[in-house]
Amino acid sequence: MHTDINKLFGSLWNDYVEMTPSAAKVHQLLSKGDTIINDHIALRTFNIEKVNLAVLSAHFEALGYVDCGDYNFEAKKLKAKHFEHPDATQPKVFISELLVEEFSGELQTIIKGLVAQIEESATTADNFLYSGRHWELDYPTYEALLAESEYAAWVAAFGYRANHFTVSINHLPGYTSILDVNETLKRGGFALNSAGGEVKGSAEVLLEQSSTMADKIEVSFKGSQKEIPSCFYEFALRYPKSDGKLYTGFVAASADKIFESTNAS
Repeated sequence: MHTDINKLFGSLWNDYVEMTPSAAKVHQLLSKGDTIINDHIALRTFNIEKVNLAVLSAHFEALGYVDCGDYNFEAKKLKAKHFEHPDATQPKVFISELLVEEFSGELQTIIKGLVAQIEESATTADNFLYSGRHWELDYPTYEALLAESEYAAWVAAFGYRANHFTVSINHLPGYTSILDVNETLKRGGFALNSAGGEVKGSAEVLLEQSSTMADKIEVSFKGSQKEIPSCFYEFALRYPKSDGKLYTGFVAASADKIFESTNAS
């Protein structure tokens, strides 16, 4: 596992930009040459022992990250946790897992078959969190998963990598509101996720979030190439709590809609 936090996030970013060609353009549009601070990244997995949330989080815990919150998404059949580093300048990490046993027998069989193809040693390797797909997948299987769970289909197609990075609007020079950021993005030709409104959350819940819709990229399936939604970019504005410190958690109702940034439909 990585011993250098910057190296890990650098590798995650390089892989993410490859999957998300628009990320570099968003960067250019919003940064005006300044450094963009990453609020958090998100990773997705299945709750199967070999690759569950705990397996992924171990990579971050080895670098000093601690578990700071639990989230449930009943409709999507997901559980999640978020992790923070004692050094508040380091990005937060949001990891979710699909509750595989709550789906049809067909989906369970498919997912178990995919996970069975992962070498046990791969899950603790330095590069696991940006290693992508470890299994063969054909397009009809992807479609079968998609019919039941957009999330399951995404993980099956893309494997292990950051699903999104997040611009911290609090640290973005020239912007004070999420609406300004959204306007700039729309003028720049980016499609925003409008599920539940373009802005998820509010000052009342201490967090406002928005996101682009995922890029569509060519993905290799067994015997074919198809264009499907990959990763997206998120934007977060955090508000101070009563003690004056910025809220560092997440809001389940908002995160629920952010998941839909990778929807294929």
